Amino acid sequence: QVQLVESGGGLVQTGGSLRLSCRASTLYFNRYAMAWFRQTPEMAREFVASISGVGGITDYADFVKGRFTVSRSDPMVYLEMNSLKPEDTAIYYCAAARGDPSPQPRGYGYWGQGTQVTVSS
Repeated sequence: QVQLVESGGGLVQTGGSLRLSCRASTLYFNRYAMAWFRQTPEMAREFVASISGVGGITDYADFVKGRFTVSRSDPMVYLEMNSLKPEDTAIYYCAAARGDPSPQPRGYGYWGQGTQVTVSS
């Protein structure tokens, strides 16, 4: 069982930055692929970024490439968000999966409670 706790959300103006953090409660953190997803009331949960357990290979959704950076340092995973836009407003979730990362929510068995990010125009 892995518990995930996110932090770092908040209110920021357009063009601003935030850093989300996720703490994982597992002794075998490097065995887990980690990812960030986001969701709003109007849309299904969508992939933002992932990072593999071994090698730290990263993957990003096209709409965040060049603006967001995912990183990990046992037992934390981070999402550095720059040049934020109003359309980035959402609840951001941290997720963990044994094995390889995936851009699909169904690929992850463990989820955090989410942290709200609001970008004002």
